[in-house]
Amino acid sequence: MKYDKINSQAKINLSLHVIKKLKNNYHNIESLVTFLKLSDDILVRKSSIQSHKVLFYGKFAKGINSQNTITKLLSILDKKNLLSNQKFEIKIKKNIPQKSGMGGGSMNAASILRYFIKKKIINISNAKVTKIANLIGSDVVLGLEKKNSILFNNGKIERINYKTNLHVLVAKPNINYSTRSIYLKVKNYSKPIYVSKNQLFFKINNLARSVNDLEDIVFKKYLSVKNLNFFLSNLPGVIFARMTGTGSAIVAYFKNKRTANNAAKIFMKKYRNYLFIVSKTI
Repeated sequence: MKYDKINSQAKINLSLHVIKKLKNNYHNIESLVTFLKLSDDILVRKSSIQSHKVLFYGKFAKGINSQNTITKLLSILDKKNLLSNQKFEIKIKKNIPQKSGMGGGSMNAASILRYFIKKKIINISNAKVTKIANLIGSDVVLGLEKKNSILFNNGKIERINYKTNLHVLVAKPNINYSTRSIYLKVKNYSKPIYVSKNQLFFKINNLARSVNDLEDIVFKKYLSVKNLNFFLSNLPGVIFARMTGTGSAIVAYFKNKRTANNAAKIFMKKYRNYLFIVSKTI
């Protein structure tokens, strides 16, 4: 049987505000989210073997645990008998760096869940889809639709039919850390500003004035990330630069491809050993 191919796009946070800490030690956040053309390549097909087979390969596959977002998704679907005892072979070429704040693993799970729904392999309500996504990880639900999205502090998500058409230079220093380690240090909280569905939030001028509340924590602990952000913020033609998620990747935003590619050339001369990727919002 032939494989079906899925593109699992990288997610980036254009803004991120931490609203409050919950009793379970998680946090309510609000965020503007978009997606990049940069994607992991996923191949899926039904299998005649007795168990699912999940294989990661590619530049950023090293160190992925055997218990991951995809195996967790498959386990949940099996326990709920939603796959009707069907087994699948899944291969994932990892083009999205791990520990970068671009949600690679979460978007992989979301993309496969969407595939199962599209192919009518599973047939459940939207509410149940959301519930399954949340069992895997808090940001998996964001990847169920590849549109600009507003994540409200109550967990509700609104999708926006408006494209930012921004070109980006994504740069990542040679450090990794956990999301949890950053949120543990949050002491200050923001008031919600995203209270309605409004595409004006995604206008360039508004995005440039936005912030990621977690930058102060990361920049204080990891000087290399702070210095990288400063460098990217001062590249020719840059609109703004900002950390995505908890990092460690910083994203610099440009109006056109030529300016982004020129910035990449300047970046390479300064940071020869840092990972970088030029891409575009979808």
